[in-house]
Amino acid sequence: MTALAGDDAVTEVLVALADPTRRLLLDRLAAHGEATATVLAGRLPVSRQAIVKHLAVLDRAGLVEGHKQGREMRYTVRPEPLGATARWMSAVAMQWDTRLAAIKRIAER
Repeated sequence: MTALAGDDAVTEVLVALADPTRRLLLDRLAAHGEATATVLAGRLPVSRQAIVKHLAVLDRAGLVEGHKQGREMRYTVRPEPLGATARWMSAVAMQWDTRLAAIKRIAER
């Protein structure tokens, strides 16, 4: 296991991305740059209240950031946690590739 395997930040990102609605919200925010919960709810078959809860999970994972503009909270994507998670996944994949190569060498002897 890599040092990042127990990293709470990676765990939070994976938990947040486990839900298809949250992945869709990230896709929508990435495509439009910035949006409010009301705008996002208008484009999805989900209530505004549910969108706010999903955005809170994404915010906890560091995947979105909200800032107030007037009376509205506007959300944008923060890609950095995705990069850290992708690096962790690559490290795990490399470890498995190494293990599988060793098994193949043993099996071919």
